[in-house]
Amino acid sequence: MPRTELWAGALSLVLHHDLTGCAQAARRAAALLERLSALPEVDAGTRELCERMCDKLADRAQGLPA
Repeated sequence: MPRTELWAGALSLVLHHDLTGCAQAARRAAALLERLSALPEVDAGTRELCERMCDKLADRAQGLPA
């Protein structure tokens, strides 16, 4: 999957989770963000944002408060 599609997919899933509370969307978004943060061309700041969002999505998928 091309990188632009990964970014679009991750953002779409984050939005879906935010609008519906869907735990599966949170888990899938976190998985895509992990893949994206592992790309060599991703800068440190973006990598940190991806990691922070992954942690928050993992908590939300488990039903923990935001």
